[in-house]
Amino acid sequence: MIDTKALRQEQSEKSRRVIRHDAFSASFTVDFTPKFIAGADVGFEQSGTVTRAAIVVLQYPSLDVVEYQIARIDTVLPYIPGLLSFREYPALMAAWQKLSLRPDLVMVDGQGIAHPRRFGIASHFGLLADVPTIGVAKSRLCGEHAPVGEIVGDRQPLLDHGEQVGVVLRSKRRCNPLYISLGHRVSTDSAVFWVEQCLRGYKLPEPTRWADGIASNRLFFRQTMQKNL
Repeated sequence: MIDTKALRQEQSEKSRRVIRHDAFSASFTVDFTPKFIAGADVGFEQSGTVTRAAIVVLQYPSLDVVEYQIARIDTVLPYIPGLLSFREYPALMAAWQKLSLRPDLVMVDGQGIAHPRRFGIASHFGLLADVPTIGVAKSRLCGEHAPVGEIVGDRQPLLDHGEQVGVVLRSKRRCNPLYISLGHRVSTDSAVFWVEQCLRGYKLPEPTRWADGIASNRLFFRQTMQKNL
């Protein structure tokens, strides 16, 4: 039997270790520019019994893909609302260990601190890997926000019980907005800034667009990777 109470308590305890300011590296300066930015996403195979994680590393600022790794492991936990990170992080860590390049920043398809206990998958993975992370989610898990304007770049703060836990960003016209939240070792302002720097006309920033495509095993992304790498 899964002790969900203990897992929720673990989330609350670990959320207090999340660094919410910019700490990209030991030599961090205000004019920090990453050399490599990665995207990370998780999908499931065989009716959910196999977890497939993809991490794609892009060179910045060209955003050319320079490496990707996929890890497939037996799913360790069933889907439980609010505890998704425990289901996803083992495969992400397995993919992380396979990388030959270590990115300076990772955008994770999912929540960072925009989570009821301030510990979504971007925060969980960032803390375990000790890497700066940003949560880039397609839907809202918690909090409220005012309507977002229709112009690309329009945004609204995402508030939960009076605390700002993220930013809701219009990344593409006629598309639902993104829910951006810091994961670990990144401030909210920097999280939004770097997501915007990686937009290339699609709803998703390039790192998570590629990770999403590969983790979902979509044909276009698989064929492109086979040609280019």
